[in-house]
Amino acid sequence: MQSNDPTTSNEARGESPNAELEALKARVAELEAGNAELRETVLREKAEIENQRRRLHRDVEQARRFANEKLLNELLPVYDGLERGLQVESGDVASVREGIALTLKSLLKIAENNGLVQVDPVGQPLDPEKHHAVSMVEAPGAAPNTVVSVLQKGYVLNDRLLRPALVAVAKE
Repeated sequence: MQSNDPTTSNEARGESPNAELEALKARVAELEAGNAELRETVLREKAEIENQRRRLHRDVEQARRFANEKLLNELLPVYDGLERGLQVESGDVASVREGIALTLKSLLKIAENNGLVQVDPVGQPLDPEKHHAVSMVEAPGAAPNTVVSVLQKGYVLNDRLLRPALVAVAKE
């Protein structure tokens, strides 16, 4: 029959109670050291995540602040051309008009490169998604509800309508 006395079992195994106590103390110290190491690792990881969050926030803010930098850099020659045109004291109307036309062409090219497209629907059927009819006019030879003239061009940015074209359409 087995005895429930712990000292008897320790003695039977050839261990003294002090040795077992020392082993348990060593195990507790080992576990506490492991726990401290895990705590330190968690704190380091938490700090790293916080630093990444701050960097991401800073990068997003920088991207937001300078998102239109490329566009504005492309617009600088247009500004330069307009300023040169304003500095010309003498000149005939034809040369001023030609300068304005070249500046407009440059501006439209920059806008196209950045996803802006003009809506100029003359001769096309009225599309209420892209056109706003402001008047109906007699137009012999034009099909009913066809755009006859554009009073103000519309613009689409990357397939999203920014402004509808103001148009006159043919009467039925």
